[in-house]
Amino acid sequence: MIYSINPSTEEILAEYAEYSDQKISGCIEKTELAYHFHKKIPLEKRISLMLNAASVLEKQKEELSKLMTLEMGKPIIQSRMEIDKCIWLCNYYCENAEHFLADEFIKTDARKSFVSFQPLGIILAVMPWNFPFWQVFRFAVPNLLAGNACLLKHSSNVSGTALAIEKIFSEAGYTENLFSTLIISSSKVKQVIEHPFVKAVTITGSTTAGKSVAVIAGNVLKKTVLELGGSDPYLILEDADLLEASKTCVTSRLINSGQSCIAAKRFIVVEKVFDHFRDYFVEQMKLRKMGNPLDESNSIGPQARIDLRNELHIQVEQSVKQGAELLLGGFIPEGKGAFYPPTVLTNVDENNIAFQEEIFGPIAPLIKAKDEDDAIRLANNTVFGLGAVVFTEDLVKGERIAKEKILAGACFVNSFVKSDPRLPFGGINQSGYGRELGLFGIREFVNIKTIYVS
Repeated sequence: MIYSINPSTEEILAEYAEYSDQKISGCIEKTELAYHFHKKIPLEKRISLMLNAASVLEKQKEELSKLMTLEMGKPIIQSRMEIDKCIWLCNYYCENAEHFLADEFIKTDARKSFVSFQPLGIILAVMPWNFPFWQVFRFAVPNLLAGNACLLKHSSNVSGTALAIEKIFSEAGYTENLFSTLIISSSKVKQVIEHPFVKAVTITGSTTAGKSVAVIAGNVLKKTVLELGGSDPYLILEDADLLEASKTCVTSRLINSGQSCIAAKRFIVVEKVFDHFRDYFVEQMKLRKMGNPLDESNSIGPQARIDLRNELHIQVEQSVKQGAELLLGGFIPEGKGAFYPPTVLTNVDENNIAFQEEIFGPIAPLIKAKDEDDAIRLANNTVFGLGAVVFTEDLVKGERIAKEKILAGACFVNSFVKSDPRLPFGGINQSGYGRELGLFGIREFVNIKTIYVS
């Protein structure tokens, strides 16, 4: 059985029978039939259906937000914001799909030559629990508009959310089985990827999970998009507004109770302003209230699972053993629930686990840099490359550092890293490859087809 467990109370919310191999094959076959119908539908009709999906989200926002909070512990206000962002995504792609998917004519010696963007077929998504609606919608919306079909293998602890998403597309009027959820464990992903009707795979998850999916897909020559882990550096330079930078850094570190691939993970502060920034930062962390995520006064809920919280605490303990100093938090609270408090570490060097590994929770390591060049060096000293931020009052310098010197898929200046439907999203190095969102996202899983008329 697969269980959905409330991380605040440790109560079992629901249990689900894992699909048998026969049922998995049946689902894929039905989705393939739905695809062949859907790909013939005019784009205007696909847009209309997606607008219906946005309407369903709007009508059911409170119910869906509560489900999300119960299953994985997200503070309820953030859950509502996540549904709103999904609605924005639907509307954005509906406004731009015609332009994004239009034939592009290229002048050659042919009478006519152009590029056409044609659907591929069934796309499998292996999705995580931390943004259980947003991650799925940013995969599904562009693919359904492009004419593809969608298979979802969601994280087991948010199976209720997975089935709710399937129901949303059904209620919006999509062909039955065009969007299908598979209630399966990770051990059955391989057979789904290898099924001949599945044409490509996208995964959001850990680097380890991404490597595994890439190997399986590579063996059968199927395209992948990997959105994996990150250890995003936030550089605080000498001329930064330290109070505003500290507020932005704390907001980024504690989004989703610290469980975000693009959360601030390493705070690299130039030596001359280190002490002042540290003091501001600790005070801002102290202001954040942790507790029942259904209580709107709490900005931090539990970690998604007890085992994840316990692994987080082990990382903190190891960091301290390696020489880090604990300034705030760093303990497992009494009582039920997977709670872990905002935690600040200092005296973190390049050999410390808090520098080298992705810490997926409300843990903030403060790292001292000698100067600006050293801060850039430290920022790039990582196997990851998802996002980064530079804080400086000199916007010309900030833009230059962001564009030319930081090795990451996205670099922001004076604002925390966030995904936006209008902008491509993705990383480099062990943070993965490929892009979601924007023009680039909708073209990842299409046949970019050359047409040449002599």
